[in-house]
Amino acid sequence: MSRIVVTGGAGRLGRSLVAGLAERGHDVLSLDRAVSEAPQLADAEQRAVDLTDADATASALREAKADAVIHLAAIAVPFSAPEDVILRTNAALAMSVLGGAVQAGIGRVVAASSPTVLGYGAPGWLPDRFPLDERTTPAPSNAYALSKHLAEQTLAMLQRQRDDIRFAAFRPCYVIAPEEWDGAPTQQGHTVRERLDDPALSAPALFNYVDARDVAAFADALLQAMPEIPNGETFFVGADDALAREPLAELLPRFVPGSGELAAALTGTAPAFSAAKARRLLGWRPERSWRTELASTDHAETLGASA
Repeated sequence: MSRIVVTGGAGRLGRSLVAGLAERGHDVLSLDRAVSEAPQLADAEQRAVDLTDADATASALREAKADAVIHLAAIAVPFSAPEDVILRTNAALAMSVLGGAVQAGIGRVVAASSPTVLGYGAPGWLPDRFPLDERTTPAPSNAYALSKHLAEQTLAMLQRQRDDIRFAAFRPCYVIAPEEWDGAPTQQGHTVRERLDDPALSAPALFNYVDARDVAAFADALLQAMPEIPNGETFFVGADDALAREPLAELLPRFVPGSGELAAALTGTAPAFSAAKARRLLGWRPERSWRTELASTDHAETLGASA
């Protein structure tokens, strides 16, 4: 069992991450701007902290006496605030939390980044190949993506300062929380079914997604492996298929001009983003997909209707 601090533990991904780590026997402390009544946090300790305050954050991390920190806290939606606010806030949070963790001597420091660091959605954007993976060159095209790239670079900077601490970053795909399979709105306000029924809704994210509970399993596997794997690794964390009813070889050329030849490499239900590195280094692979989760929801609804 480890003592783990999760910043932003009251958020959409944070709630599932905290719950999943607690279920796996870890002692979890959530640091967020307010204490939450969310039931997923019932088995975790919580503390309200202004994480943009570097002194307060460093103090909270020292007092936590933690084995690991997973930094999630951020303005989490691109264009949900003015670009300067997103960049300033997320960069400050990264420096405050990650730097504070190093000051506190916490041995494993992990930051959540984003697939958006690759710059998809920018006019004329094309990768060198599909699927996209950790070798694809980042090219942030908005303040949110840049702030996440800065978080990765902050980790790299700190690693150059402290070779006695283990660092890692991960890029979770479009997170779907457990309640969203049951029809709750997703991050962009649409339901999962609406995103499937209208490909234009999922196209801006290149049809990527991941179940939040699978991210929790990834985090557990990562923390266990960090002493053994190369220091400073970055991982994509996504489902094994695309959030689409049609193959991406057919869909991507409709929404990413000029991608037809590249997209042809994505056969069958293959996603645009590869999580093969996490499988190879950590032994992790996602357990859930929209096919299994929506099917279980449909089954439950059918049982309810016949009762």
